[in-house]
Amino acid sequence: MFLNLEKLQPDLKQWVTESFRTGMWSSNATSITNTWLSETLKPRCITRDLKWGVPVPLKGYEEKVLYVWFDAPIGYISITAEYTKDWVSWWKNPKQVELVQFMGKDNVPFHSIIFPAMLISTKENFTLVKSIRSCEYLQYEGGKFSKSRNTGVFGDNAFETGIPSEVWRYYLLVNRPENGDSVFSWEDFMLKNNGELLNSLGNFVNRTLKFVADKLGGKIPEFGALKESDNEFINHVNEQLSEYLALFSKIHIKDALRVTLAVSISGNKYLQENKPWELIENDVKRCGTVINVAANLIALLVVILEPFMPTFSDKVRDQLNYSPLVIPDKFEFILKAGTKIGNVEPIFYKLEKEQIEEFKLRFGGAKEFSFPADIRTGVIESVVPHSEAGHLYVFQVDLGKEKRQVVSSLREVYPDIASLQNKIVAVLCNIKPTKFQGVLSQAV
Repeated sequence: MFLNLEKLQPDLKQWVTESFRTGMWSSNATSITNTWLSETLKPRCITRDLKWGVPVPLKGYEEKVLYVWFDAPIGYISITAEYTKDWVSWWKNPKQVELVQFMGKDNVPFHSIIFPAMLISTKENFTLVKSIRSCEYLQYEGGKFSKSRNTGVFGDNAFETGIPSEVWRYYLLVNRPENGDSVFSWEDFMLKNNGELLNSLGNFVNRTLKFVADKLGGKIPEFGALKESDNEFINHVNEQLSEYLALFSKIHIKDALRVTLAVSISGNKYLQENKPWELIENDVKRCGTVINVAANLIALLVVILEPFMPTFSDKVRDQLNYSPLVIPDKFEFILKAGTKIGNVEPIFYKLEKEQIEEFKLRFGGAKEFSFPADIRTGVIESVVPHSEAGHLYVFQVDLGKEKRQVVSSLREVYPDIASLQNKIVAVLCNIKPTKFQGVLSQAV
């Protein structure tokens, strides 16, 4: 069974031309779509002779299933219908609904040619994509990601590292390959976590709220008279906010995220210049004004960072004990004096060099060992948690003629450490010994 794209090409081309004019397509999405439309479109097979998949609901096609890229985009509509009975007001309302899609460039034709052609063919008033923002390739340490070769960090791997999701979200978005290929580097990952997140954003939030908790009875202080320097600072934040809104409205994700970091840098600078830790000793009223300004800037950061790092925003909301929800047009003072804040805890933590070296080895592909593989059976004599890494165990394994120490990330799989005692295991012995956060592993 085929989708006759050639028959749909005139209508498709007319829609694409208008969408290019009114939407905000990334350059590679535009180029890929134009390449397809520059030639006569060929019929596209939408069925496969497979045992798994969505069956074709037609007589005579009982042995066939739908091709995944015919079936999958329909899921956008069906999942909306699953979420709300009012799905028609979203998917059949092109005058009021603007559909923006994000993807890797390999998937552009399915969203700019095939799925729109499917919807156009129905002759119904479907909402078609207005803008496609597709990215280039993300490389891993200068090479390619490969699940089969254990090269690179994938979703389940990211979870196993114990690194909070907000760090992953920040790094992948700020490193997003929008205009060209970019590289995932563990060294860069560490630098951005320790510098941009921990020392800048996290430091500003934590030092401000810790000051409120420790010096001001855990309550947002009274707001006093503003100095000229305060007004200059507020004007500067408003300029940054205007830039953020403009970038976001143009779907420049990476640049908008960088502005949020600049806002936190401004906040740290404001604290350094006003020194509330000194004002508390000789000018409590002025100290209260400075901290009030800083706390309200944190409330602003909560909402402008939520599209990028929602778990960060949730954590800071809990600490503020306030729930700002809407991104404002201007910096506003929304926290009321006397508001009791929640428990203040650091949100970001330092990544150590040893951790990074461990992750490099763990996700760097096939391990270094000689052939033939020296695989032996052994008995786990003892197992203890790694003192510096929450996801690792340290094993002492009896191989008969010798004993070896093994560091392994089995903690998520076997949370009950006692269940590992005396287990018989297969051990790869001719592998290069490696330290995992200071503990030597002599096998795998």
